[in-house]
Amino acid sequence: MDMLWSGWGDPAKAAPLPDSVTGLLRDLLGVKPRDTAPHALEEISVPEPPPAAMLDALAAAVGGAEQVRTDAETRIRHTRGKSTPDLLKIRAGDAGNAPAAVVLPATHDEVLAVLRVCAEHGLAVVPFGGGTSVVGGLAPERNAFVALDLRRMNAMLGIDPVSRTATLQPGLRAPDAEALLAEYGFTLGHFPQSYEWATIGGFAAARSSGQASAGYGRFDEMVLGLTLATPEGTLDTGRAPRSAAGPDLRQLILGSEGAFGVITSVTVRIRPVPQTRVYEGWRFASFEEGATALRRLAQDGPRPTVLRLSDETETFVGLAQPDAIGSADGPTIAGCTAIAGFEGTEEETARRREEAAVVLRAAGGTYLGAEPGERWAHGRYSAPYLRDALLDAGAFAETLETATFWSRVPELYAAVRGALTETLSAAGTPPLVMCHISHVYENGASLYFTVVSAQGEDAVAHWAPAKEAANEAVLSAGGTISHHHGVGTDHRDWYLREAGPLGVEALRAVKERLDPDGVLNPGILLPLD
Repeated sequence: MDMLWSGWGDPAKAAPLPDSVTGLLRDLLGVKPRDTAPHALEEISVPEPPPAAMLDALAAAVGGAEQVRTDAETRIRHTRGKSTPDLLKIRAGDAGNAPAAVVLPATHDEVLAVLRVCAEHGLAVVPFGGGTSVVGGLAPERNAFVALDLRRMNAMLGIDPVSRTATLQPGLRAPDAEALLAEYGFTLGHFPQSYEWATIGGFAAARSSGQASAGYGRFDEMVLGLTLATPEGTLDTGRAPRSAAGPDLRQLILGSEGAFGVITSVTVRIRPVPQTRVYEGWRFASFEEGATALRRLAQDGPRPTVLRLSDETETFVGLAQPDAIGSADGPTIAGCTAIAGFEGTEEETARRREEAAVVLRAAGGTYLGAEPGERWAHGRYSAPYLRDALLDAGAFAETLETATFWSRVPELYAAVRGALTETLSAAGTPPLVMCHISHVYENGASLYFTVVSAQGEDAVAHWAPAKEAANEAVLSAGGTISHHHGVGTDHRDWYLREAGPLGVEALRAVKERLDPDGVLNPGILLPLD
């Protein structure tokens, strides 16, 4: 099943906002109904496909013309990603930068063949997994490009229960990967908000981080080996779980977002499926108090598998439990809500819960029971559907994230909230800015912001200065420009500043060696010359 072309996910799971929420948006933010309904798909035009000779060469590379698609619907479904500006553009019928063709390889060798054809013809290549990018990662700065849809590369190539590793193809969606691993009693433990649609290759290419990262780690920590197809040949990495044999080339590929090559297989660490999973809620009087409690658990333990903290605004609105927003049994908790989740054997889980409770109570926490945690777990993939409903109601809703060291969290939190509030208020669309700590480490944490406001006359143009101001605030306050969404084009200019001139030149040298004709996702991660 394909994702909804004009929104997120499965259309059957979408639901309109309750009247109570639309009333709140109207009264609090001045949101007015707007005609944001998508154009009919068949009414959207796309650019002309490539010449027949080029299509023939691509078809020969992938074993037949049926694996090269040029129909309008397929190309529209591969246009851009799923950021709010992406959705607003496609809803308005703008498919001007749709791929010239969609190519579906089935093997590593077919990917190599496609890259050779594209290099020969000067046709750019954008690897396409689940299409869930929210930072412009699927919109290259070159009009003529093919989307390299990896859905046919969706197998588990091998599993080593003794070493607890599995080798997976890049087009394998996360739920399918979990189902395959579960047959052997294992789990990857990687559950980002995009879980239902994102792919293994996408997780690696964007350095994804799942909601259970406190227990399982980020995806880049799970990766033990990678195979990369480039126009210049194949790069294999990862002979052992750890090595002192020079710099780790895996880390060069992780986060490269298709700019250095196409990931064709990933070997990952796996864990036994836990006997039990328990999620529970805690209340703290303030975001500062809750952040201190999370830091103590992250640094001194016991660290839960899931550990999150919503600020006062997010708690009040109820975004920590998105499936309950606007309902009669929705959140009524003052202060800040934290979610702690524990997975493992029943004995281990019980012990860690008890020990964590001692720490959380000592830090000022009040136990709320299992209901808030279980509700969060039930609705944790619902927020993107909520965004679609907000767009339908005439509101603008977008997210951004960053990370920093614990000592800088208060400054970063205030700086980003201030930048968003000031910029959007000056534009006549005062926002509601919510935040939660989404991932914790011994030395720092990730902050995830959600912004809701009226759309203004031009919703895409309305967001651009606010996003720029937020990016500036992130760097000025000592944060990284992205913790897990990636760079794409939206963060590229700030990433260049974060990496520094010499770092950028080093990355350019790598790209020139692996992709001398510059066909791999041009303008993503690094600017065009």
